[in-house]
Amino acid sequence: MTTTHNGDVYLPYDEAISRYEPIIGIETHVELGTNSKMWCGCTTDFGAEPNTQVCPVCLGLPGSMPVVNRVAVESTIRIGLALNCNIAEWCRFARKNYFYPDMPKDYQISQYDEPLCFDGYLDVTVQTPDGPQIVRVEIERVHMEEDTGKLLHTGGATGRIHGAEYSLVDYNRAGIPLIEIVTKTVHGTGRLAPEVAKAYVAELRDVMRALGVSDVRMEEGSMRCDVNLSLNKPGDGWGTRSETKNVNSLRSVERAVRSEIERQASVLDNGQRVIQETRHFHEDTGRSTSGRSKEEAEDYRYFPEPDLLPVAPSREWVEELRAALPEMPSVKRTRLMGEWNINEFELATLANAGAIELVEATIEFGVDSAAARKWWTGELLRVANEQGVELEALSVTPQDIQQVEALIASGALNDKLARQVFEALIAQEGSVAEIVEARGLAVVSDDGALLAAIDEALAASPDVAEKILSGKIQAAGAIVGAVMKATKGQADAAKVRALLLERLGVSE
Repeated sequence: MTTTHNGDVYLPYDEAISRYEPIIGIETHVELGTNSKMWCGCTTDFGAEPNTQVCPVCLGLPGSMPVVNRVAVESTIRIGLALNCNIAEWCRFARKNYFYPDMPKDYQISQYDEPLCFDGYLDVTVQTPDGPQIVRVEIERVHMEEDTGKLLHTGGATGRIHGAEYSLVDYNRAGIPLIEIVTKTVHGTGRLAPEVAKAYVAELRDVMRALGVSDVRMEEGSMRCDVNLSLNKPGDGWGTRSETKNVNSLRSVERAVRSEIERQASVLDNGQRVIQETRHFHEDTGRSTSGRSKEEAEDYRYFPEPDLLPVAPSREWVEELRAALPEMPSVKRTRLMGEWNINEFELATLANAGAIELVEATIEFGVDSAAARKWWTGELLRVANEQGVELEALSVTPQDIQQVEALIASGALNDKLARQVFEALIAQEGSVAEIVEARGLAVVSDDGALLAAIDEALAASPDVAEKILSGKIQAAGAIVGAVMKATKGQADAAKVRALLLERLGVSE
């Protein structure tokens, strides 16, 4: 059954994928975590007051001269090496000319036909009905550039320029070191295309974290993706692509690919032509709307940047950086499977949930690996999915889990009460200790209180007591359940059972 959104018609995914072959490409921008900007000494701290981290260079004032940030070059080389790229022996910067209010110079210093890193690949794992499948995503280029400022559209309902009363510009972000990682076209993935796109971005994010070159916080914009997609019938030439801009979560990458497959399939089914355009993804609906047409090639009038020398990293420096690369995520996952005694499917579940680093951090606080995995991929993942956010966005920390597990080990909490603690942590009601006290969540362990509850339950169900006395020990579950209900789940069920049988003089 087809659906519609803002005038676009969407074919059911299974129908779309049965008739068309998706071809994807992903352009990922990553802000580097340097202390200063790409061409000047301005700080890069996130969240400062607007336009307080600027200078003549990043504002593009006449007479200002850029200077290359060496750490940014080094970080880009390390990224290229981690992505199995060739590192150029000589490359240079170029001016990409276009006018937009967030570009104070009216051009962006970038790299055009001479990127620092090129021809690499990243292997990613996706789950299929036949088990895990490795897909190689080839990398076209990794190049350096500067980020732009940030436009704030005010007065409208959506935060976008359409319908806004006015726009403000914050240039704090202008000039922050930015790398762009561009894949080659990825085809042959069939119905797995959305999962492959998500897995690629997730693996790329893990690589950036392992290298320590960026915090890759997609919700803050330090990592953002443009998703290109086209459809063709098997045997036909490649179709016209669309580009969904600034997709800012792993979940949204998958949804954007799936949604665009459904939309383009409907267009083609109706004998119409897919328009080459940019599209804006909407988190609330999982759909996109048309942005601007790209039917005609844009002429950015690239020319070599006259104020910067070429970059020519020595082979000795490149090899030193290669030798110092940390353990890559794929290698780490193989090691963790052995250490945590889990199989590839269980590890893939952790990876797809974005939970590996969270579990690892929790274990570092002394929590058993099984318990750490249970909470992050159980209760907490369920809540994250319900809220449509990543696990790390929940207001629960590895140390919180350690404190909850310590209370469970001491008998002060059980699993049911622990889930209430996590619920309150997510609602930001306080620390673990404050929540336990405020909600009165401690396990009822006093024998006198438990025996009183048992006696009350037995008095209410004398027939159950007779069954237990006659040898039907399994009937004890009814009394244990009644006590748990009376104590609002705050009793230790095993202890209640033991006290009950002792009370009736019955042994197992």
